[in-house]
Amino acid sequence: MAAMVQKAKLVLTMSGNFLNDVLSLIVFTLLDVLDFVLCYVYKIMDFFIEADWKPCYCSSAKEAITSSGKILLSEQGESKIVRLTSSKLQLEEISDTLYTRPSLVYEVSKSTVKRLKVEGTSSGSMIQSCEKIKKRRTVRSTFTINSTIVEMLQGRIGGQQSLPIPRWSDCDCKTCTSWTSSSKETLYVKADGAKDNAQEDVLFIHGFISSSAFWTETLYPNFSKSAKSKYRLFAVDLLGFGRSPKPTDSLYTLREHLDMIERSVLEPYKVKGFHIVAHSLGCILALALAVKHPGSVKSLTLLAPPYFPLPKGEQATQYMMRRVAPRRVWPFIAFGASIACWYEHISRTICLLICKNHRLWEFLTKLVTRNRIRTYLMEGFFLHTHNAAWHTLHNIICGTAGKIEGYLDEVKNRLKCDITIFHGKDDELIPVECSYNVQSRIPRAHVKVFEKKDHITIVVGRQKAFARELEEIWRNASG
Repeated sequence: MAAMVQKAKLVLTMSGNFLNDVLSLIVFTLLDVLDFVLCYVYKIMDFFIEADWKPCYCSSAKEAITSSGKILLSEQGESKIVRLTSSKLQLEEISDTLYTRPSLVYEVSKSTVKRLKVEGTSSGSMIQSCEKIKKRRTVRSTFTINSTIVEMLQGRIGGQQSLPIPRWSDCDCKTCTSWTSSSKETLYVKADGAKDNAQEDVLFIHGFISSSAFWTETLYPNFSKSAKSKYRLFAVDLLGFGRSPKPTDSLYTLREHLDMIERSVLEPYKVKGFHIVAHSLGCILALALAVKHPGSVKSLTLLAPPYFPLPKGEQATQYMMRRVAPRRVWPFIAFGASIACWYEHISRTICLLICKNHRLWEFLTKLVTRNRIRTYLMEGFFLHTHNAAWHTLHNIICGTAGKIEGYLDEVKNRLKCDITIFHGKDDELIPVECSYNVQSRIPRAHVKVFEKKDHITIVVGRQKAFARELEEIWRNASG
């Protein structure tokens, strides 16, 4: 009887996976076409509304432009923009996933060819035919426009007129544009805890499409009085998110994100030694920051770190994109990640409908729920621009894929601080194996896995317990 039940479960699982594969192929093939159409729709709308259109990543141009002081260097999996200023030369690192995103049909045909080769099929003509199709389709199904990035930088260096702030498809409410009235371009920082005679500092870094509210609405109210009298707490809205600046000409690179954190927290508050607490995408920034300030970090707490070891022969950026955005209709969170990562213009449409009209959606939510639930998670999800989300996703999550192992090795060898990793077992976006992957690189890291918790509920819903756990981590690190 037990064997029959097990067999029935296996059949259902296989059937479900097959159905998911078929539906995914159909849905994402249609989305490939829709994104192509929307490319031209937005060019027309941008031109009529703003008298110009913002360059996108859908054409196939590659060039180095030196006339305005910029050179684009491209290598396999890595691209850097050389920015020449009057005083120094800077490198802006960008991810090739911005301009190389093969269509699903092309990916399927490519994997089919590989499978046929491995199986040693006798249908040589079929393989040759597939290879010819692959060669013909590569240019059409791969989106490449390195020159776009150079165009975006022209406004900054070449003196050309930059795009309006905010753009017509972005929200223009006071919350989203409050940073434009400030003379300083620094991140929004929510500080709490000790005012005077603070013994230590704590930096909180949120994840993708989130904000400082992820920490301030959950943990801040639940820290003990003794903790608040000892620690200064700093939760930032990352560049492009929440109430922080959302420049239209930024590429939201790793360097830009780190520079803004240093300029907004470490320097003005004269932070010397500090603890870091980071979630999801924020874990990448936390590792990079720890490597940059190895003598200052007292403890490192990571929640759902997105680390996938790179298989031999794989290109780091492309492999990471396929892992975090697998182009599957189920689970739904993977479907959402796939839309955000693979489709530039569809994701812009979603931002237009949701982010630009976030006040309406917040009002409707409060009306339907009779104001019985707090909407801070929704606010974090809404308060960003497409430009910020698109470039941060590609340049941080995908673009740093080849660097993560180096960061982990640096943390292992150069940092003496404690590393604690929290992960929800039901996390469908970043699987729990990622945390164990980090532990395999840093054996002293302590991994805590929580049953029936996912990417969000690893904090939300257990904030009191998590606040106590953090206090214990900080206390042990100081002992």
